[in-house]
Amino acid sequence: MRFLNSIIWFLRGVRVYALVGSSGTGKSFRAKLVAQKYGIDLIIDDGLLIRGDQLIAGKSAKKEATYLGAVKAALFHDKAHRDEIAKALQKEKFRKILIIGTSEKMVSRICERLQLPQPFKVIKIEDIATKEEIEKALQSRQVEGKHVIPIPALEIKRNYPSIFYDSVRVFLKKSFGAGASLPKIYEKSVVRPEYAKRGRVSISEAALSQMVVHCVDEYDSSLRVKRLAIRDDTQGYRITVVLEVPYGTRLASNAHALQEYIVDNIERFTGILVAEVNIVIDRFTKNGKKNMSRK
Repeated sequence: MRFLNSIIWFLRGVRVYALVGSSGTGKSFRAKLVAQKYGIDLIIDDGLLIRGDQLIAGKSAKKEATYLGAVKAALFHDKAHRDEIAKALQKEKFRKILIIGTSEKMVSRICERLQLPQPFKVIKIEDIATKEEIEKALQSRQVEGKHVIPIPALEIKRNYPSIFYDSVRVFLKKSFGAGASLPKIYEKSVVRPEYAKRGRVSISEAALSQMVVHCVDEYDSSLRVKRLAIRDDTQGYRITVVLEVPYGTRLASNAHALQEYIVDNIERFTGILVAEVNIVIDRFTKNGKKNMSRK
């Protein structure tokens, strides 16, 4: 059904554009610049569907109480949320839509969940912002916890008064890109997310290591964890698991399934965000089961 819907959008001539970059690099701030340059009708940003200065549908990830909740909202993890956006898309007349995400993988997942075609064009934040501009945006995010939503203050005050902080009016003296003239003044909203006020959920490295080892053993007791490397950054925890694997193990699809099993269990039981899990096969052993299988 999802594949069929994607084909229908494609046949209707709908093209998806992606704007990607790490958190806090100024993607939302420049979203309307990109939309104006490419003649894009709709924007999807952090759980919201936006047309021009109007909020069409969705719920803002910035209103979530936890960082994990915000990520799930941005990815339309909740069925009711993604159904609301999908129904709104069916009613809207558009040919181009811009999806904002921290990576191409994130945008691809959003397309799948909203049954949209995969991106026709990917624009990286480094293509439209200077290194100095990106660093300034990152500093504002890290020090002040400020986020931008590309719609006017009136819309945010009406729908999310508790997170509204300030508004920004941008004045442009010249066009952005060949043949694309922008309005002289347009407004964006600056917000302080609920999860930024409360802080991110964290966990000790020792406790997280024990959980990873338990997940691997529960998934397949023939696998042996030799080493673990854990790193925490603004995107979440990044975990590298070095394994000993029995001969005859089917690696490709099952390694991916093990990654998902670890991520799903840790996020569900701890509330922390896992940005990635890397599986490294250090060596093969003669003992143990021949195939990885979920219990």
